[in-house]
Amino acid sequence: MASTTALDLEKSAKEAFIDDHFELAVDLYSQAIDLNPNLPELFADRAQANIKLSNFTEAVADANRAIELDPSMAKAYLRKGTACLKLEEYQTAKTAFQAGAALAPGDSRFVNFIKECEERITEENASFSNPSSVTTESSVPQELNSDSKNVPTTTATSSNGSVTVVPLAKPKFRHEFYQKPEEVVVTIFAKGIPAKSVAVDYGEQILSVTIDVPGEEPYHFQPRLFGKIIPEKCRYEVLSTKIEIRLAKVEAIHWTSLEYTKQVAVVQKINVPAPVQRPSYPSSKHKIDWDKLEAQVKKEEKDEKLDGDAALNKFFQDIYKDADEDTRRAMQKSFVESNGTVLSTNWKEVGTKKVEGSAPDGMEMKKWEY
Repeated sequence: MASTTALDLEKSAKEAFIDDHFELAVDLYSQAIDLNPNLPELFADRAQANIKLSNFTEAVADANRAIELDPSMAKAYLRKGTACLKLEEYQTAKTAFQAGAALAPGDSRFVNFIKECEERITEENASFSNPSSVTTESSVPQELNSDSKNVPTTTATSSNGSVTVVPLAKPKFRHEFYQKPEEVVVTIFAKGIPAKSVAVDYGEQILSVTIDVPGEEPYHFQPRLFGKIIPEKCRYEVLSTKIEIRLAKVEAIHWTSLEYTKQVAVVQKINVPAPVQRPSYPSSKHKIDWDKLEAQVKKEEKDEKLDGDAALNKFFQDIYKDADEDTRRAMQKSFVESNGTVLSTNWKEVGTKKVEGSAPDGMEMKKWEY
């Protein structure tokens, strides 16, 4: 008689909702869902109770589940659109309302909500073009890339008025994220999870992950994201040790955390490094005229004006370079035998005798003994 019990719980949940006991209503709907997890009505009604409690991300997840079970349920699209509107996900809300309006053309609520979404989208686009108030980025608390390292807490007030911080239960799976200029990669470390047990939904600024393994408590991860994403470009992959989710950013800005914060920070653009300009080298397409280059060098050497010993040495080098064999032999013999004081180009004159040194005027030749 499980179905009867589920129906009784559903009835009690509706009564609690009417009496404004929304937390009790959520609890009763959850018990009913545990007994009958394939009834879309339960998820749609729990979504409404969550909206009353401002649990908007949970409401979106419930509405998505209801739509998955019954795509023709107009009420589920209304719940999803309402929650997304509260989360300022106007485009996603508008899409949900349009789908609901097609299923319930006589319901004026959809028309009014679509009009409100369009107005909000126009305002939002204008604010993006003209940002008004910002504070420094240092005002935003810096978080570790692994958000799950921060243990969640809640507060409890005792009868004497004192407030006690109470740690909540540790999440079933650890998660972390890193980012690139164009995307954020979220990793949930869940080992050995079948792909069919994982459901991932994307909104403009919502990520909804559900891991529902038979016989275990379902795991829900539904953060409102730091920045907006492009749902149609997002994707995920279930691996043997983890679930990897890639979120495509709308803007290449730096996310200081994975989840949304009410504090407004300066939008810090990520600078994408420009490609390195490599030096270009001569190739077969651009041949060098080496003969022309050599002629140019020789011309420059010839036109070079030298003074003193440098000019004299160049003069003798030019003579030696252009001389015949006898002249070169005469120059070598006379220079060596005279200890560098005589340089003759006449081989007939120096070839038959030793060339004696000749000291410059005012100087005396001396022989060194070793």
